[in-house]
Amino acid sequence: MGPENALYPVPGTCPVCGDELAVTRLRCRRCHTTLEGLFSLGRFYYLSREQQQFIAIFVKCRGKIKDVEEELGISYPTVVARLDEVIDALGFGLQAPEPAPAPQAVTLAAMSSEQRQLILDELSAGRLTSAEALALLQGQDIPAQNRAEDAAGTAGGR
Repeated sequence: MGPENALYPVPGTCPVCGDELAVTRLRCRRCHTTLEGLFSLGRFYYLSREQQQFIAIFVKCRGKIKDVEEELGISYPTVVARLDEVIDALGFGLQAPEPAPAPQAVTLAAMSSEQRQLILDELSAGRLTSAEALALLQGQDIPAQNRAEDAAGTAGGR
């Protein structure tokens, strides 16, 4: 195979400005069919040559970091750091964990039977509305305004 038939690796980034390259022409070596258009190279072509070589060794070692360490003669933290660089370059950057939900008041499942009975007794006695009792059983607070109105209504009715 002469130099005119040599196959060179496809670069993923422009050597002048560093922007992503796009393939615009494809040709079959056997029948010489040519396709022209705008074709994606795929994610791995946008990795640096070093990152591509690292991924090849990583796959060869079946993802076993200890084997990658031995193959490349580098430390565990260096293997992990290179892997993190590749992950970021492929657009799979480590995402921040979702914040934990705010702690809620005691829920029905966590509420003792005595607490549930007290709420039901207050409901039976008319000191709580059904909406307030339901809110308490669901672990929600009753707004202070509702409590104040209830207290005023109870005191005025006696």
